[in-house]
Amino acid sequence: MFFSPEIKEQMQRNILSRLKKIEGQIRGLQGMVGGDRNCDDILTQVRAAQSALKSVSRLVLKSYLLKCYSEIGEKPSPEEVLEKMDKTVTILSKFIGG
Repeated sequence: MFFSPEIKEQMQRNILSRLKKIEGQIRGLQGMVGGDRNCDDILTQVRAAQSALKSVSRLVLKSYLLKCYSEIGEKPSPEEVLEKMDKTVTILSKFIGG
């Protein structure tokens, strides 16, 4: 199994750490808006927060794919593979098509 509890825990810690940083960025943005900061500075920080969220999204998708495909047995049936692929395509379509 390539999605060990250690890998899962490490990925969760990484995602949570990034989310806490994003939370700090958002709080900083609130302060910038409340402090009547320059729009260019605010937009730069908004762009940084968006980039950080995209990064978290990629990690969550990676985690999902690792978990999903680690649940398939050694010799999965074609139906099982197709079911996992369909579910993955549905999730990726929502993510990409937003």
